[in-house]
Amino acid sequence: MSGAAVSVRVPAKVNVQLAVGGARPDGFHDLANVFLAVGLYDVVTVRPADALRVTVSGADADQVPADGTNLAARAAELLASRRGLAPNVEIHIAKDIPVAGGMAGGSADAAGALVACDALWGTGCSREELLALCAELGSDVPFSLVGGAALGRGRGERLTPLEVGGAFHWVFAMADGGLSTPAVYRECDRLRAECGRGADVGSVPAPEPSPALLDALAEGDLAALASAIMAGGTSNDLQAAALSLRPSLADTLVAGEKAGAMASLVSGSGPTCAFLTRDEPAAKALAEALTATRTCRTARGAPSPAPGATLL
Repeated sequence: MSGAAVSVRVPAKVNVQLAVGGARPDGFHDLANVFLAVGLYDVVTVRPADALRVTVSGADADQVPADGTNLAARAAELLASRRGLAPNVEIHIAKDIPVAGGMAGGSADAAGALVACDALWGTGCSREELLALCAELGSDVPFSLVGGAALGRGRGERLTPLEVGGAFHWVFAMADGGLSTPAVYRECDRLRAECGRGADVGSVPAPEPSPALLDALAEGDLAALASAIMAGGTSNDLQAAALSLRPSLADTLVAGEKAGAMASLVSGSGPTCAFLTRDEPAAKALAEALTATRTCRTARGAPSPAPGATLL
């Protein structure tokens, strides 16, 4: 085992499309999840210790668990168990990805911990082994490892890389407090059942990605991507549920649209709202305008696509 610390940078994500199938008998939902990594990053650093410990710094660090429930700690334990090692490391997470914001910060930290521990312990995992471990930890963790853009099938863990033909600039408006992902899925099921069409796999069409959206990404066509995101109201099947549980998010979406966003949507299960903008200066102006409306706690710009877990 090396005695040096190892640091890994990991990106946030936005779900450019999140198509949600019906509730399966196991309670999960099949997805067609178009992931796009964005340039907001956490840095996960691991170093040898006499026991597994987690420390956290940065924005909203007090909201991140610093015990064995932390997904990064579980990642270290999982890799150690597969290699017959004791997970005796100190994991420090420098947070810059919004906490409980639907941007996969916890998943990113888990991917970062896996890559960092693999390097620290010299376990020599292949990319395929790391991806399999990521999938055991959570549906979004594999994408945090690979970054860029990808279509996630199954629960989102089965990835197909996607081409992106240019840079896209986003603004993310952070709400006060989080939203429980399981609660948002339950609300999605409830709303579907309330509409009378049913919520199980026999009642909801199988989720499929939008060909227009995939083409827009591949061609780097900003206007076409904005149109595809807004087609049918939104490209996120969880948005109605997130708005039902947190009605104030509607004010944030409207404020962003009035301030010049080309497209808007709730990111994943929320409560962060994502806005597609024309370029970096437009993103800066939109973030300032949104913050001034007081419909969100803060707003930040970020480019995409961004690389996945990267050793520093």
